[in-house]
Amino acid sequence: MFDLSISEIAIIAIIAVVVIGPKELPRALATAGKWMAKGRGVMANFRTGLDAMVREAELQEMEKKWASENERIMSEHPALPDDSAADEPKMEPLAGPPADISEPPVSSEGRAEFPPVDDSKP
Repeated sequence: MFDLSISEIAIIAIIAVVVIGPKELPRALATAGKWMAKGRGVMANFRTGLDAMVREAELQEMEKKWASENERIMSEHPALPDDSAADEPKMEPLAGPPADISEPPVSSEGRAEFPPVDDSKP
């Protein structure tokens, strides 16, 4: 990001030791780290808010596009009048199973007796 070379970092470290002093250097670095973390947090919050605003703007644009497309389709294909609904076939429920089906006879052991199946191939 800042593109610092090793020699530049060494010069900054030497100046920091001379100016701040070796006793206060750890505290100064910790304070600098806290400020950097706060700065990164603020930038992340800003970036999240900006992304949310862009997403919301895109959604509004898509909703307008869908509304115009829906309006176009509805104008090309108008709704059927109420009278034509009577001409459409209606679904009727089935009457149920035929009444001539009887239960298979039950043997003395309580098992149903079915007629033999013809397995011969035609």
